[in-house]
Amino acid sequence: MDDQTNSTELHSAERPVEPRHFPAKGEPIIHTVNWVGLGTLYMKEVRRFFKVQTQTIWAPAVTTLLFLVIFSLAMGRGDRMVLGVNFATFVAPGLIVMGMMQNSFANSSFSFLAGKIQGTIIDYLMPPLSEAELMAAMVGAAVTRAVMVGLALSIAMLLWPGVDLSMAHPWAVVWFGLIGAVFLALLGLLSSIWAEKFDHNAAVTNFVIAPLSLLSGTFYVIDNLAPAFQVISRINPFFYVISGFRFGFLGESDIGDTNMDVLHSALGMTLVDAVLAVVVYMILRSGWKLKG
Repeated sequence: MDDQTNSTELHSAERPVEPRHFPAKGEPIIHTVNWVGLGTLYMKEVRRFFKVQTQTIWAPAVTTLLFLVIFSLAMGRGDRMVLGVNFATFVAPGLIVMGMMQNSFANSSFSFLAGKIQGTIIDYLMPPLSEAELMAAMVGAAVTRAVMVGLALSIAMLLWPGVDLSMAHPWAVVWFGLIGAVFLALLGLLSSIWAEKFDHNAAVTNFVIAPLSLLSGTFYVIDNLAPAFQVISRINPFFYVISGFRFGFLGESDIGDTNMDVLHSALGMTLVDAVLAVVVYMILRSGWKLKG
Protein backbone atom coordinates (compact mmCIF):
# COMPACT_ATOMS: atom_id res chain seq x y z
CA MET A 1 0.00 0.00 0.00
CA ASP A 2 2.84 2.35 0.87
CA ASP A 3 4.64 1.43 -2.33
CA GLN A 4 1.53 2.27 -4.35
CA THR A 5 1.17 5.63 -2.56
CA ASN A 6 4.81 6.48 -3.10
CA SER A 7 4.54 5.51 -6.76
CA THR A 8 1.51 7.78 -7.21
CA GLU A 9 3.30 10.67 -5.52
CA LEU A 10 6.38 10.06 -7.67
CA HIS A 11 4.37 10.10 -10.87
CA SER A 12 2.58 13.29 -9.71
CA ALA A 13 5.89 14.95 -8.95
CA GLU A 14 7.36 13.93 -12.29
CA ARG A 15 4.31 15.15 -14.23
CA PRO A 16 5.25 18.45 -15.89
CA VAL A 17 3.31 21.50 -14.76
CA GLU A 18 1.73 23.27 -17.71
CA PRO A 19 2.62 26.96 -17.73
CA ARG A 20 -0.27 29.39 -17.34
CA HIS A 21 -0.77 31.58 -20.34
CA PHE A 22 -1.80 35.14 -19.66
CA PRO A 23 -3.06 37.42 -22.43
CA ALA A 24 -0.60 39.89 -23.83
CA LYS A 25 -0.62 43.38 -22.43
CA GLY A 26 -3.52 45.34 -23.90
CA GLU A 27 -5.20 42.26 -25.36
CA PRO A 28 -8.90 42.24 -24.43
CA ILE A 29 -10.24 39.29 -22.43
CA ILE A 30 -13.90 40.13 -22.97
CA HIS A 31 -14.45 39.83 -26.70
CA THR A 32 -18.16 40.75 -26.69
CA VAL A 33 -20.07 43.66 -25.22
CA ASN A 34 -19.47 43.90 -21.48
CA TRP A 35 -23.13 44.26 -20.60
CA VAL A 36 -22.49 43.89 -16.87
CA GLY A 37 -19.93 46.66 -16.78
CA LEU A 38 -21.95 48.89 -19.10
CA GLY A 39 -25.08 48.45 -17.00
CA THR A 40 -23.18 49.04 -13.77
CA LEU A 41 -21.72 52.33 -14.98
CA TYR A 42 -25.11 53.38 -16.35
CA MET A 43 -26.81 52.70 -13.01
CA LYS A 44 -24.03 54.52 -11.16
CA GLU A 45 -24.59 57.64 -13.27
CA VAL A 46 -28.37 57.42 -12.93
CA ARG A 47 -28.20 57.01 -9.16
CA ARG A 48 -25.80 59.94 -8.95
CA PHE A 49 -28.32 62.44 -10.29
CA PHE A 50 -31.37 60.66 -8.85
CA LYS A 51 -30.07 61.01 -5.29
CA VAL A 52 -30.47 64.77 -5.69
CA GLN A 53 -33.59 64.66 -7.85
CA THR A 54 -34.92 67.85 -6.25
CA GLN A 55 -32.09 69.75 -7.95
CA THR A 56 -31.63 67.66 -11.09
CA ILE A 57 -35.24 66.92 -12.08
CA TRP A 58 -37.80 69.02 -10.24
CA ALA A 59 -35.89 72.29 -10.00
CA PRO A 60 -35.57 72.56 -13.83
CA ALA A 61 -39.33 71.96 -14.06
CA VAL A 62 -40.04 74.88 -11.73
CA THR A 63 -37.54 77.16 -13.51
CA THR A 64 -38.94 76.36 -16.95
CA LEU A 65 -42.51 76.86 -15.70
CA LEU A 66 -41.46 80.36 -14.66
CA PHE A 67 -40.26 80.96 -18.25
CA LEU A 68 -43.70 79.90 -19.46
CA VAL A 69 -45.48 82.18 -17.00
CA ILE A 70 -43.30 85.23 -17.75
CA PHE A 71 -43.39 84.93 -21.54
CA SER A 72 -47.09 84.08 -21.60
CA LEU A 73 -47.91 87.17 -19.57
CA ALA A 74 -45.52 89.39 -21.52
CA MET A 75 -46.24 88.18 -25.07
CA GLY A 76 -49.45 86.20 -24.89
CA ARG A 77 -51.86 88.96 -23.95
CA GLY A 78 -54.93 89.56 -26.03
CA ASP A 79 -55.35 85.88 -26.92
CA ARG A 80 -52.35 86.00 -29.24
CA MET A 81 -52.31 83.07 -31.66
CA VAL A 82 -49.16 81.49 -33.13
CA LEU A 83 -49.33 78.62 -35.64
CA GLY A 84 -53.04 78.37 -34.97
CA VAL A 85 -52.81 77.93 -31.17
CA ASN A 86 -52.56 80.26 -28.19
CA PHE A 87 -49.09 81.48 -27.24
CA ALA A 88 -48.78 79.29 -24.12
CA THR A 89 -49.51 76.13 -26.13
CA PHE A 90 -47.06 77.27 -28.83
CA VAL A 91 -44.16 77.90 -26.45
CA ALA A 92 -44.67 74.91 -24.10
CA PRO A 93 -43.17 72.16 -26.35
CA GLY A 94 -40.08 74.27 -27.06
CA LEU A 95 -39.53 74.84 -23.34
CA ILE A 96 -39.90 71.13 -22.61
CA VAL A 97 -37.33 69.97 -25.15
CA MET A 98 -35.01 72.89 -24.29
CA GLY A 99 -35.04 71.78 -20.66
CA MET A 100 -34.39 68.20 -21.73
CA MET A 101 -31.36 69.16 -23.82
CA GLN A 102 -29.85 71.48 -21.22
CA ASN A 103 -30.10 68.85 -18.48
CA SER A 104 -28.72 66.16 -20.77
CA PHE A 105 -25.67 68.38 -21.30
CA ALA A 106 -25.38 69.12 -17.58
CA ASN A 107 -25.38 65.42 -16.70
CA SER A 108 -22.82 64.17 -19.21
CA SER A 109 -20.51 67.16 -18.76
CA PHE A 110 -20.05 66.53 -15.05
CA SER A 111 -18.63 63.04 -14.51
CA PHE A 112 -15.28 63.15 -16.33
CA LEU A 113 -14.62 66.70 -15.20
CA ALA A 114 -15.36 65.88 -11.56
CA GLY A 115 -13.17 62.81 -11.86
CA LYS A 116 -10.25 64.85 -13.22
CA ILE A 117 -10.57 67.47 -10.49
CA GLN A 118 -11.08 65.00 -7.62
CA GLY A 119 -8.51 62.51 -8.90
CA THR A 120 -11.07 59.73 -9.39
CA ILE A 121 -10.92 59.62 -13.19
CA ILE A 122 -9.18 56.26 -12.88
CA ASP A 123 -12.50 54.79 -11.75
CA TYR A 124 -13.79 55.37 -15.29
CA LEU A 125 -10.66 54.30 -17.15
CA MET A 126 -9.60 51.15 -15.26
CA PRO A 127 -12.73 48.94 -15.55
CA PRO A 128 -12.80 46.53 -18.53
CA LEU A 129 -14.96 48.78 -20.67
CA SER A 130 -14.27 49.75 -24.24
CA GLU A 131 -14.52 53.38 -25.31
CA ALA A 132 -17.84 52.66 -27.01
CA GLU A 133 -19.26 51.03 -23.87
CA LEU A 134 -18.03 53.90 -21.71
CA MET A 135 -19.61 56.44 -24.04
CA ALA A 136 -22.87 54.47 -24.29
CA ALA A 137 -23.26 54.31 -20.51
CA MET A 138 -22.59 58.03 -20.02
CA VAL A 139 -24.87 59.10 -22.87
CA GLY A 140 -27.57 56.67 -21.78
CA ALA A 141 -27.61 58.11 -18.26
CA ALA A 142 -27.79 61.66 -19.63
CA VAL A 143 -30.71 60.74 -21.90
CA THR A 144 -32.46 59.09 -18.95
CA ARG A 145 -32.20 62.32 -16.99
CA ALA A 146 -33.46 64.26 -20.00
CA VAL A 147 -36.53 62.02 -20.30
CA MET A 148 -37.29 62.38 -16.58
CA VAL A 149 -36.93 66.15 -16.81
CA GLY A 150 -39.20 66.16 -19.88
CA LEU A 151 -41.90 64.25 -18.00
CA ALA A 152 -41.59 66.57 -15.00
CA LEU A 153 -41.81 69.60 -17.29
CA SER A 154 -44.91 68.21 -19.00
CA ILE A 155 -46.61 67.79 -15.65
CA ALA A 156 -45.62 71.33 -14.68
CA MET A 157 -46.86 72.77 -18.00
CA LEU A 158 -50.27 71.18 -17.54
CA LEU A 159 -50.69 73.20 -14.33
CA TRP A 160 -50.72 76.42 -16.38
CA PRO A 161 -54.21 77.24 -17.68
CA GLY A 162 -54.59 77.26 -21.43
CA VAL A 163 -51.74 74.87 -22.24
CA ASP A 164 -52.74 71.94 -24.46
CA LEU A 165 -50.15 69.17 -24.78
CA SER A 166 -52.13 66.76 -26.95
CA MET A 167 -49.83 65.19 -29.54
CA ALA A 168 -50.57 65.36 -33.26
CA HIS A 169 -47.56 63.21 -34.25
CA PRO A 170 -46.15 61.15 -31.33
CA TRP A 171 -43.31 59.79 -33.49
CA ALA A 172 -41.88 63.30 -33.87
CA VAL A 173 -42.08 63.94 -30.11
CA VAL A 174 -40.15 60.73 -29.35
CA TRP A 175 -37.64 61.03 -32.19
CA PHE A 176 -36.70 64.68 -31.76
CA GLY A 177 -36.76 64.40 -27.98
CA LEU A 178 -34.26 61.53 -28.05
CA ILE A 179 -31.95 62.83 -30.79
CA GLY A 180 -31.88 66.24 -29.07
CA ALA A 181 -30.96 64.62 -25.75
CA VAL A 182 -28.28 62.44 -27.40
CA PHE A 183 -26.85 65.46 -29.25
CA LEU A 184 -26.40 67.45 -26.04
CA ALA A 185 -25.17 64.40 -24.13
CA LEU A 186 -22.39 63.94 -26.69
CA LEU A 187 -21.55 67.65 -26.56
CA GLY A 188 -21.47 67.46 -22.78
CA LEU A 189 -19.15 64.47 -22.87
CA LEU A 190 -16.86 66.32 -25.27
CA SER A 191 -16.90 69.39 -23.02
CA SER A 192 -16.12 67.24 -19.99
CA ILE A 193 -13.09 65.74 -21.74
CA TRP A 194 -11.79 69.15 -22.79
CA ALA A 195 -12.47 71.12 -19.60
CA GLU A 196 -9.90 71.23 -16.82
CA LYS A 197 -11.99 73.10 -14.25
CA PHE A 198 -15.64 73.89 -13.66
CA ASP A 199 -15.18 77.39 -15.05
CA HIS A 200 -14.42 75.92 -18.47
CA ASN A 201 -17.61 73.88 -18.37
CA ALA A 202 -19.63 76.88 -17.22
CA ALA A 203 -18.20 78.91 -20.12
CA VAL A 204 -19.46 76.34 -22.62
CA THR A 205 -22.88 76.37 -20.96
CA ASN A 206 -23.17 80.16 -20.81
CA PHE A 207 -21.62 81.11 -24.15
CA VAL A 208 -22.61 78.17 -26.37
CA ILE A 209 -25.49 76.07 -25.04
CA ALA A 210 -27.66 78.83 -23.54
CA PRO A 211 -27.48 81.19 -26.58
CA LEU A 212 -28.14 78.38 -29.05
CA SER A 213 -31.13 77.27 -26.96
CA LEU A 214 -32.69 80.71 -26.58
CA LEU A 215 -32.06 81.74 -30.20
CA SER A 216 -33.56 78.61 -31.72
CA GLY A 217 -37.18 79.67 -32.18
CA THR A 218 -38.35 78.57 -28.76
CA PHE A 219 -40.33 81.77 -28.18
CA TYR A 220 -41.00 82.91 -31.74
CA VAL A 221 -41.51 81.85 -35.35
CA ILE A 222 -38.41 82.52 -37.43
CA ASP A 223 -40.53 83.75 -40.35
CA ASN A 224 -40.83 87.00 -38.38
CA LEU A 225 -37.04 87.51 -38.51
CA ALA A 226 -35.04 89.32 -41.17
CA PRO A 227 -33.79 87.00 -43.97
CA ALA A 228 -30.19 87.09 -42.69
CA PHE A 229 -31.27 86.01 -39.22
CA GLN A 230 -33.47 83.29 -40.69
CA VAL A 231 -30.40 81.83 -42.37
CA ILE A 232 -28.50 81.97 -39.08
CA SER A 233 -31.38 80.25 -37.29
CA ARG A 234 -31.44 77.45 -39.86
CA ILE A 235 -27.74 76.77 -39.23
CA ASN A 236 -28.48 76.25 -35.54
CA PRO A 237 -29.12 72.51 -34.87
CA PHE A 238 -31.20 73.42 -31.81
CA PHE A 239 -33.72 75.01 -34.18
CA TYR A 240 -34.48 71.69 -35.89
CA VAL A 241 -34.83 69.79 -32.61
CA ILE A 242 -37.18 72.36 -31.09
CA SER A 243 -39.23 72.88 -34.25
CA GLY A 244 -39.50 69.15 -34.89
CA PHE A 245 -40.50 68.48 -31.29
CA ARG A 246 -43.12 71.24 -31.55
CA PHE A 247 -44.42 69.67 -34.79
CA GLY A 248 -45.13 66.51 -32.81
CA PHE A 249 -47.57 68.44 -30.63
CA LEU A 250 -49.06 71.05 -32.96
CA GLY A 251 -48.79 69.42 -36.37
CA GLU A 252 -47.12 72.63 -37.65
CA SER A 253 -43.63 74.04 -37.37
CA ASP A 254 -41.07 76.36 -38.93
CA ILE A 255 -39.46 73.51 -40.87
CA GLY A 256 -42.65 72.43 -42.63
CA ASP A 257 -46.17 71.21 -42.09
CA THR A 258 -45.88 67.72 -43.60
CA ASN A 259 -44.39 64.52 -42.24
CA MET A 260 -41.83 64.39 -45.07
CA ASP A 261 -40.50 67.89 -44.36
CA VAL A 262 -40.00 67.08 -40.71
CA LEU A 263 -38.70 63.57 -41.44
CA HIS A 264 -35.87 65.03 -43.52
CA SER A 265 -34.86 67.19 -40.55
CA ALA A 266 -35.08 64.18 -38.24
CA LEU A 267 -32.81 62.14 -40.49
CA GLY A 268 -30.41 65.07 -40.80
CA MET A 269 -30.14 65.48 -37.01
CA THR A 270 -29.69 61.72 -36.63
CA LEU A 271 -26.75 61.93 -39.05
CA VAL A 272 -25.31 64.83 -37.03
CA ASP A 273 -25.57 62.71 -33.87
CA ALA A 274 -23.83 59.80 -35.60
CA VAL A 275 -20.94 61.98 -36.79
CA LEU A 276 -20.56 63.58 -33.36
CA ALA A 277 -20.60 60.14 -31.73
CA VAL A 278 -17.72 59.02 -33.97
CA VAL A 279 -15.76 62.16 -33.07
CA VAL A 280 -16.29 61.62 -29.33
CA TYR A 281 -15.37 57.94 -29.68
CA MET A 282 -12.12 58.75 -31.46
CA ILE A 283 -11.19 61.33 -28.82
CA LEU A 284 -11.95 58.87 -26.02
CA ARG A 285 -9.86 56.23 -27.77
CA SER A 286 -6.93 58.64 -28.09
CA GLY A 287 -7.00 59.36 -24.36
CA TRP A 288 -6.72 63.09 -24.96
CA LYS A 289 -6.76 64.97 -21.63
CA LEU A 290 -7.78 61.78 -19.84
CA LYS A 291 -4.75 59.50 -19.85
CA GLY A 292 -2.01 62.09 -20.13
